[in-house]
Amino acid sequence: MAKNASGTATVSRPGGRDAAYALTIRSATVTDVPVITEIFNQGVEDKIATFDAAHTVTQRQAWFATHGTTEPVIVTESSGQVVGWASLSQFSQRSCFDLVKELSIYVRREWRNKGVGDVLMADLLQRGAEARLHKVILFVFPSNLRGIALYKKNGFTKVGIFRNHGFRDGEWLDSMAMERIIDSNGR
Repeated sequence: MAKNASGTATVSRPGGRDAAYALTIRSATVTDVPVITEIFNQGVEDKIATFDAAHTVTQRQAWFATHGTTEPVIVTESSGQVVGWASLSQFSQRSCFDLVKELSIYVRREWRNKGVGDVLMADLLQRGAEARLHKVILFVFPSNLRGIALYKKNGFTKVGIFRNHGFRDGEWLDSMAMERIIDSNGR
């Protein structure tokens, strides 16, 4: 994957599985909220990314309004279609955690396993470093092996497992916490 100054990344898949394609990365705008909601709700439906229930556009607009310079929301497009989004969100309202953000990445169903997550991750971590954040954390289902592989590949380490952490579809499920220190003064 190579990214140029205009924010376009060209992704080539090994072994000829897919043709090379260009992904454009940019900051999300309020006009992206409906497609961000759609992609989020695919993650809810597929039960791979969140304990949460489906959101409405209005709910996602309220969420979007809470993001700013140190809590960016980005999208990636191919041929003008948003194919994924990622965000850094406030981890806690306590000021001692101001430089710790929670990562979310969601990819449109038909674009999963095509390098979109890698592109989003690289860009978002760069933005976090530029904002002088200390650490990025995330929570992932232990069964989401592709997501865990993406996170490990990008320097995240497992912190631990929260047992019976969230209730979905009549059962308690576990959640894995992962982290990556991104500032130069980290341990």
